[in-house]
Amino acid sequence: PAGFTNASYLEHMVREGAKERYGHDSGEVGERIAYELSVITSMGFENYFLVVWDFISYARNNGILVGPGRGSSAGSIVCYSLGITGLDPLKYNLIFERFLNPSRITMPDIDMDFADDRRSEVIDYVVQKYGVDHVAQIVTFGTLGAKASVRDVGRALGMPLPEVDRVARLIPVGPNVSIDKSLESVPDLKAIYENDQQLHDLIDKARRLEGVARHSSTHAAGVVISRDPLVEHVPLQRSGGKAEGDVTTQYPMGQLEGLGLLKMDFLGLRTLSVIGKAVELVKAKDPDLTIDTIPLDDPVAYEMLRRGETIGIFQLEGGMTTRMTIDVSPNVFDDVVALMALIRPGPMEMAPEYIARKHGRQEIEYPHPDLEEILKESYGVALYQEQVMRIAAVLAGYSMAEGDSLRKAMGKKNEAEMAKNANRFINGCIENGIERAKAEEVWALIEKFAGYGFPKAHSAAYAVIAAQTAYLKANYPVEFMAAYCSTELNNSDRIVSNIVECRRTGIAVLPPDINVSGLEFTVEAQPDGSEAIRFGLGAIKNLGHAAAESILRTRSERPNGRFESLEEFTAEIDWSALNRRAIEAIGRAGGFDSFGPRGQILARLENAIAAGQAARKAADRGQMGLFDLSSVVSAPKLQIVRAANEPEIDQATLLEWEKEHLGLFLSDHPLARIFERYTGMGIVTVAELADREVGSMARMVGQLTAVKRLTTRKGDPMAIATFQDLTGVVELVLFPRTYEQCGHLAQQDAVLEISAKVDKRSEQVQIILETATDQLYERPAAPRTEEVVQLRLPLSDDQWSDSRLMQRVDSLLKEYEGDCVVMLTLVMGEEEVTLRSRSRRVDWSPALQTTIEDVLGKGSVRFVPPAPIELFGD
Repeated sequence: PAGFTNASYLEHMVREGAKERYGHDSGEVGERIAYELSVITSMGFENYFLVVWDFISYARNNGILVGPGRGSSAGSIVCYSLGITGLDPLKYNLIFERFLNPSRITMPDIDMDFADDRRSEVIDYVVQKYGVDHVAQIVTFGTLGAKASVRDVGRALGMPLPEVDRVARLIPVGPNVSIDKSLESVPDLKAIYENDQQLHDLIDKARRLEGVARHSSTHAAGVVISRDPLVEHVPLQRSGGKAEGDVTTQYPMGQLEGLGLLKMDFLGLRTLSVIGKAVELVKAKDPDLTIDTIPLDDPVAYEMLRRGETIGIFQLEGGMTTRMTIDVSPNVFDDVVALMALIRPGPMEMAPEYIARKHGRQEIEYPHPDLEEILKESYGVALYQEQVMRIAAVLAGYSMAEGDSLRKAMGKKNEAEMAKNANRFINGCIENGIERAKAEEVWALIEKFAGYGFPKAHSAAYAVIAAQTAYLKANYPVEFMAAYCSTELNNSDRIVSNIVECRRTGIAVLPPDINVSGLEFTVEAQPDGSEAIRFGLGAIKNLGHAAAESILRTRSERPNGRFESLEEFTAEIDWSALNRRAIEAIGRAGGFDSFGPRGQILARLENAIAAGQAARKAADRGQMGLFDLSSVVSAPKLQIVRAANEPEIDQATLLEWEKEHLGLFLSDHPLARIFERYTGMGIVTVAELADREVGSMARMVGQLTAVKRLTTRKGDPMAIATFQDLTGVVELVLFPRTYEQCGHLAQQDAVLEISAKVDKRSEQVQIILETATDQLYERPAAPRTEEVVQLRLPLSDDQWSDSRLMQRVDSLLKEYEGDCVVMLTLVMGEEEVTLRSRSRRVDWSPALQTTIEDVLGKGSVRFVPPAPIELFGD
């Protein structure tokens, strides 16, 4: 605006925003704003903040959900006041210097999350604002990793897939894995390399191609904005080589930054779309609810998290993160902030100590009394990078900018900088009256912590989204799960796992209905006053969004907003948007069941489609005859009479149709009754495999729907089967050793309980069979309230090992929850102490015995009648 420089306009907008959020811009707020602005303007970044503020404002003003922030930018009061972030840095004690300080030589990095279904609108706005020749998305190059290079070379050479697969499987999964390192660390791979000339050549050729760029694609988030036309600085291209593709750079992100171009990350976050859809559904009950009014301290939400019900909860669902949530047992927002850090690979190392201190099993200690104020939020464990910066400031007199440099040197293990800082820190402590021995002790501690520390600003910002999703799921479960399913319309595997969660929590999921369903999943009131989720038309396979939207438009134009019969439907729809295959998909999925039994409807389908298409062609030609007039009114009744004697479709066929067109058995499942027997026994579902670590074991129950028998090059028999349960299908591999033991069970339609190892092949999850049985567990009809399962736990003098052993046994017992009392006999040398667990009960089964004995040894667990015993504690 006139009368402003960019710097003064930035200050004006920041102070106006501060008044709106704090009610004033004075005191601590004003001091912090003045300081941050002085740093921003001295570094020449005021234009950068104005650009970010501009498109964030556009998003908010147009109803596009924006995340509360990510990364260190959440520590800036300028960002908070401008509405770029949504978390008060003063309230949560976040540090600006972790985000920006004069010692940093790189651009500030403000990454932004937008609802993924509207992210493109923000990019379009930026293109319109700054010019199509000034804005482009950024290219990224996919390179050949160790496994991929072996598979690609093997394919190019026409080698047998099992042989190529045998080599690829021996290469470990993980970061920084190479073929050379694998040859050094995997003896079996080295043996193949030395003894099989064909595979030796394969590996050599793959080594030469490893790391070579394989293909280009568009970076998931990166956008570059230039003052000058981009072609003056960097070559451009159309993504995918298509004339209508998005404009992308030909240089990747690192080279663009080296040129001095402004790079920003526009990230699409599906969870924001879930929250937005859920809030819209909830408005029917609570019109005042918005994403900004969702409480972050809801006790019902925290109770749900403590139970481990984390499906759909941002960052916390599945496998290890669910177990971590249960162990941390959050009851306040700060616990969720800690969880966001503890689930990361580095901070995870500190999780046992953090959890033990939080629950009173270990005394909370502080390296120095002056650090209690800094570390009390994390029970004396330096969990966050910001805590390391504050420790350096309080004990050694570092400035926050110096503290950030220290944190960075520790995180990157820069030995030269570390040595320099060690002297600086210890001498600073001594100048502040701290003895050298204590200073060296504290230095050693923070040196350890800094390597694992996580940015609290990022944890806190993402904890907001986790708390919001937890609130919605705990208080409005039907609306939340409907929204959660709606964001996965094109991912039938995810829809399947989400509907499994609905069933687990007692939410009914209704089949699609041509007169009721919307494009997405919706909430529908039931006659008994409950609520159910109605399947969306957009989730029917072979129908498609455009066809579903066309049906909804036609339905809305009907006099009463519905189709009265199948024949009326086929006569009225737009046949330019639909075809025979789409109509059949709707019918087989149950979408026409309101018109009559599915068998009768499908028997009439052929005639109805033919009549509808003929009527539409006649209408397009301007012809109107007796057939056209009667097709809508009279034909349905006549057709129903003629179809009344048609045989009804058997249940198995109906279920197969549902599986084909909805991705799951919706009305029933052939395994449903079997799965009920295994409730609470730690059975892993197919849907949960994606969240489990490669190499981990999984107990599963399911059916073999297909079996393919093969032989290896040595002539040994093996098999590959399709394994199916209530949630999906996965490939099951029986290698020769296992095939010899279990091959007789590998029959089509066999229902088995298996133990298998999780693996991946070409990024697809598969499982490797270890054991199998067709003797399925039968749950007793009556509860066994006072039967006892007795465990013997041998303990050592190593408290850490003993604690890990106890935690592992406890986690196994959780998987077999039931009615039997658990008695623990702790064996410590020649002494034994027997305790009765007040918190754990289990169901006895051979599977439980096997699982426990795998950890504690043969004879470590037995089933006994109840016996009176003196209680020594928990």
